Amino acid sequence: MDAAIREAGERLPLADIHARVRHHVPAAEWPALAGDVAAIQALKRARNAVVLAHNYQAPEIVHTVADIVGDSLALAREAARTDADVIVLAGVHFMAETAKILNPDKTVLIPDPAAGCSLADSITAADVRDLRRRYPGVPVVTYVNTSAAVKAESDICCTSGNAKAVVESLGAKRVLMIPDEYLAQNVQAELPGIEILTWAGHCEVHERFTAADIREAREAYPGVTVLAHPECPPAVVAEADFAGSTAAMQAYVEARRPAQVVMITECAMADNLAIRNPDVAFVKPCNLCPHMKRITLGKIRRSLETLTHEVTVPDDLIAPARRAVARMLAVRA
Repeated sequence: MDAAIREAGERLPLADIHARVRHHVPAAEWPALAGDVAAIQALKRARNAVVLAHNYQAPEIVHTVADIVGDSLALAREAARTDADVIVLAGVHFMAETAKILNPDKTVLIPDPAAGCSLADSITAADVRDLRRRYPGVPVVTYVNTSAAVKAESDICCTSGNAKAVVESLGAKRVLMIPDEYLAQNVQAELPGIEILTWAGHCEVHERFTAADIREAREAYPGVTVLAHPECPPAVVAEADFAGSTAAMQAYVEARRPAQVVMITECAMADNLAIRNPDVAFVKPCNLCPHMKRITLGKIRRSLETLTHEVTVPDDLIAPARRAVARMLAVRA
């Protein structure tokens, strides 16, 4: 599937590629990007490479060189089935690790190894082992926004898109859900019959939003539809009209076609949806993820030119981490 997508992209003239982002990248600025776009398309063909891009990547990446775009769950699924020899992950480091876990024999690259994640940094494998000692027999559900070492200590992974279904799939009355405290609390609100034990990890983008932000947006834009990511504090989710993963928010917009939308998430999400949905007005607030913004067209080009920066996962972590991710992929939300 991704080979056909790449081939189609390679045949598309640069003018047509620019047409996709003309409202985001003015004609005067396009020549500065066009060289990188053309080089990336050629390098993908030469390397048999695929670019997987998260929804939080900038439009000039998502709409010009990405072969697959999606949330963490979609990218994990595509990484598991790709026929490419080289995977370039336009996202953050834990996503590239997940791609490597699912493709240990392929070359997985991240254009900037400093593209990290506050959630992944909030917990270690030793922390998980300590939790197991404190709560013997309680299954551990680990958000994909974690290191391979943490995944390897877990029973099953989840994303914001399937967290509720994953917890339900365990059939347990008590579950450890790590490391995102707010995601766990928001899932707990949907599953009152299951006790969910949490960890005090937070997304540095989503934790900054407040319920007051939403109330101010409603005052400024009467009738606006508010969509929030479940990594936001529960008070924020309670004020929103809808809460869901980036894929769920995209589906909401494309199905409901609201006149005005506030996206309580990373800024690029609204930018990318605005390109796909020109009839919908997207208004602020939003917060930038400094890690996602480390990835640029120039860095993707250099990554493909030099096959850097290669992501590796220790052999002893591959199998247990893959089991946790595979169990997640087997759950249908």
